[in-house]
Amino acid sequence: MSSDATENTESVALEVDDADVYARQVAPQQRQKPSAAMWFGLGFLVIVALAVVFVLPSVVSEYELPLERRIEEATLREATVPSQQAASVSPFEEAQRSIRRKQAQDVLAELLEKQGQLDSLEVANWGKADYDAALEIASIGDEYYRTQDFDLAISSYGEGNDALAELQARIPEVLAQTLIYGDNALADGSSRLAQDRYSLALVLDPDSEAAQIGLGRARTLDQVQLLIQEAEEARENRDLEAAKALLLEIVSLDPYNETAPIGITEVDAEIRENEFSQIMSEGYVLLQADDPESAIAAFQRAAAMSINVQEAEAAIRQTETEVANAQISQLRIDISSAEADERWGDAVAAYDRVIAIDANLLFALEGRELASQRMTLNQLLIDAIASPERFSDQDVYEETLRYYFVGRDIEEPGPLLSSQLDELQALLENSQVPVRIVFLSDTFTEVTLLRIRTLGVFSETTMDLKPGNYVAVGRRAGYRDVRQEFTVGFGQTPDAVVVQCDERVVATNR
Repeated sequence: MSSDATENTESVALEVDDADVYARQVAPQQRQKPSAAMWFGLGFLVIVALAVVFVLPSVVSEYELPLERRIEEATLREATVPSQQAASVSPFEEAQRSIRRKQAQDVLAELLEKQGQLDSLEVANWGKADYDAALEIASIGDEYYRTQDFDLAISSYGEGNDALAELQARIPEVLAQTLIYGDNALADGSSRLAQDRYSLALVLDPDSEAAQIGLGRARTLDQVQLLIQEAEEARENRDLEAAKALLLEIVSLDPYNETAPIGITEVDAEIRENEFSQIMSEGYVLLQADDPESAIAAFQRAAAMSINVQEAEAAIRQTETEVANAQISQLRIDISSAEADERWGDAVAAYDRVIAIDANLLFALEGRELASQRMTLNQLLIDAIASPERFSDQDVYEETLRYYFVGRDIEEPGPLLSSQLDELQALLENSQVPVRIVFLSDTFTEVTLLRIRTLGVFSETTMDLKPGNYVAVGRRAGYRDVRQEFTVGFGQTPDAVVVQCDERVVATNR
């Protein structure tokens, strides 16, 4: 405020004081009857005083005497500095300043682009402190920009831009950590927290398969946990089918759940074990009911389930052993009967069945060998007795005589063998007693007794022959050969053997 204004204020104040003194001096005299002039003067003085107090200071501060508008020094400086700078800055320097301004704007534009990208990635949820610090650094550049200190503005903007770039570079790390947090929340059973973490991960990377899977699992987590609890209760109550159905429902809700597949495997194993035990029980019941074949079939079904195979196979072996022992006992009875009746073929067949059951049974191996020898001897005796005429052949006779003596060497031959040997003995003895045979011919036919000798041409001749089968052949030139077969002995000896060629062979001219 100027000295003149001060003086005016003081003079007005003095006038107010004088008026106040005057009022005090005059008031006693006129207190009883104040005039209108007095009231008028008093009001005027009050108005003047108020004007001095409230209006005069603002007028004095805005105007300089003689009432010219005051211009602030700062405004004068702002108005005069550009003009002074304009007068002192060259066009080249102004161009350089424009370039730096543009550079500052470019850096700021890049910073703002990163800021928008980070905002869209919800940076406040994972990097708020660093994000705010970067923007604070960038805001300092604004102050430098306003004062046209573009180098410092570029530096501040660049520092803030680099800080935001570092935040962007951390996104993969943040994504990985966010997924870990989501997985941990999922493992802890916190559905809401897991959904928040996976949702943030999808903001950071919408194509993240892990986040998509995790979010889906988190949304069904509460229901899955409830189903797991129900499945455990069903297993405790031995309602395995219900437990398996609940676990399968869990898999349909959350294909990536690791607990349910393990539970399904365990429940399936329990179901199969129960089924195995039931089948084995059926087998033992059948075994006690004397139905070993059906019992073995049941045990084989149990073994085919591929669980507790050793137990099922042991039951099979035990049952087969019992069955085999029973079969062997019966076969031994059959063998004894066959041997007693000298039915050696039946005995051999029974021994073979025993060996098929147990190839290491010594009684079966030795017994079969003896039974087989007796069966062979029996067949030889039957064949010899049935064809005694073959004894005329010396080799046949000697062979038959050999096994005849084999039969005689048997200590307990049995009635059948004894009768066979007696009959064969008579046949063998008779086979060596010659019988005189008469041969008749026509004195023109040459007669030969095959395998014996040539009889020559004769009308009648005789020859002693052992019992047996013989063949006489006659030959004569111009006649067809004749062949005469006959048997000596065994009640078949002919009265005479006629050998003569009667049929002439007619020659043809060509």
